[in-house]
Amino acid sequence: MDPHAAGRAARSLELLHSFSYFAPEVDDALGAAGVESGRARYFASRSAALGAVGAGVVTAVFYNFSPGLVASAIPAVWQSATPRDVVAARIDGVDAALRRLLGADAIASADMAEAADLAATAARAIPGPDGRPLYAAHADLPWPQAPHLELWHALTLLREYRGDGHVAALQTAGLSGIEALITHTASGIGFSEGFARTRRGWSEDEWASAASALRERGLLDGRGELTEDGFEVRELVEDLTDDLAVVPWSALGEPGVERLVDLALPWRDTVIDSGLFPAALFGPRYGDAR
Repeated sequence: MDPHAAGRAARSLELLHSFSYFAPEVDDALGAAGVESGRARYFASRSAALGAVGAGVVTAVFYNFSPGLVASAIPAVWQSATPRDVVAARIDGVDAALRRLLGADAIASADMAEAADLAATAARAIPGPDGRPLYAAHADLPWPQAPHLELWHALTLLREYRGDGHVAALQTAGLSGIEALITHTASGIGFSEGFARTRRGWSEDEWASAASALRERGLLDGRGELTEDGFEVRELVEDLTDDLAVVPWSALGEPGVERLVDLALPWRDTVIDSGLFPAALFGPRYGDAR
């Protein structure tokens, strides 16, 4: 399996995992479980599998969030909600959201069952938890039985496995969390800059200081765009990320990966077309091949 082809498949399906951070059904379920504020709901829902960990652990594994923003929610959230309840609320919210967004026919379809089986085959082929803390935590959770939830859980495992490897690649390239975020937005294929800075909790001064350091390293130009060296560093990061994440996709082989993408892309597009994601989320070249 070509690592870049596997990477393209992973990126094309990622929104079928990350919609859960924007779905009102998930938000409501987390609120009912005792998680009070919207920002705390993101941190709690994604980190609950780790247990009632502190802000340092969450900052480390999430990587590109401001430590101050993480500390505003973690560990205080665990005083009003248990990790076990948050995990249960998250999957309940995902269930309700997918039923609303995709409809009963898609949820009960043979295509959904096939897609779930393919995604689960890939996720179960992940070699192990070594150096992959967020993946390891989610891999310890029980598998849902319903196919649409099995699909979501499998894509979550694949996403967190890839994300842990991405952090390793960023470390290899010498990019801190905020530097990773700035260079990512400068590429135009991911988050927009305004969304990334505010949602990740960085001040304008912190952003400007990190951008200045990147200019001194020759990775950004005076307009805040990637230089040739900057593009090379980002390519190094993405290539290494693809290499570190290819094994589970290889278990499907190219025909299996293509079949999964063909089955799931219409559902992803339905989620996008629903308006669930904020318009400011996406950079100008989001979805382009890197």
